[in-house]
Amino acid sequence: MDLVIVVFYTLCDDLLIQQGYQDDPRTKMSAAEVMTTALVAVELFGGNQQTARQVLKEQGYIPNMLSKARFNRRLHQIAPMFQTLFDSLATDCKAQNSHQIYAIDSYPVPACDPIRISGAKRYQGEVWRGVIPSKRRYFYGLKLHLMVTESGVPVEFFLTPGSFADVGGVRCYPFDLPHGAVVYADKAYCNYGIEDALTEAGILLKPLRKRNSKRQYPPWKVYLHHHRRKQVEVTNSLITQRMPRAIHAVTAAGFEIKVVLFLITTMITLFIK
Repeated sequence: MDLVIVVFYTLCDDLLIQQGYQDDPRTKMSAAEVMTTALVAVELFGGNQQTARQVLKEQGYIPNMLSKARFNRRLHQIAPMFQTLFDSLATDCKAQNSHQIYAIDSYPVPACDPIRISGAKRYQGEVWRGVIPSKRRYFYGLKLHLMVTESGVPVEFFLTPGSFADVGGVRCYPFDLPHGAVVYADKAYCNYGIEDALTEAGILLKPLRKRNSKRQYPPWKVYLHHHRRKQVEVTNSLITQRMPRAIHAVTAAGFEIKVVLFLITTMITLFIK
């Protein structure tokens, strides 16, 4: 546990110093300590921030721990810093990805069980209802769109409503990749226009082809394609394993913060390895 806390605090503190962030002089608990507490809650306590706060205070790691309400307010105030932390780590991951091979896919993040949709308060409306084709069932919540390196480290992501189609999601990726990068995807990302535009920018998008596609691959490339895409599925499994069966959050913003925290802790673990 000591190593986990030290790593998280060092990353957060170095990031805030690099960004020129300064805490209010009257602040008793620094922004780095707030970020560390949130990350420790996800890594060690299944996202339970109350338990993380109690343990870190009682064991002397963060003696000036804020109350539950004040901690939540501070966490929401500095939430954009988690995106900055992810982007900073992603830049390093891309630099170390020597083969410049990536894979993209999307995964459901249910906010509630389908039977409870009528009483859902964090998200309301049919736009949040999506389908999981492999399981032949519906879910209600978000979609996590993810890009990973050849070794499975996440480097780009964004969240959309559950009904958002993958073919539209390919337009939302920043594709902030070096010249010559290759991105593998499944059939849902097949879009000739975007493929051609990315090719002109020096990035190859290689989705699996549908049977009626006019740009088919030879069999050996199809086999290689399935192998390259397997890593993004493994990464999603690692993120899912970290998440509890139900993510406790009162508001939609709080729910999304926790989803991002689970993604960042998985990223840090894979990056360190």
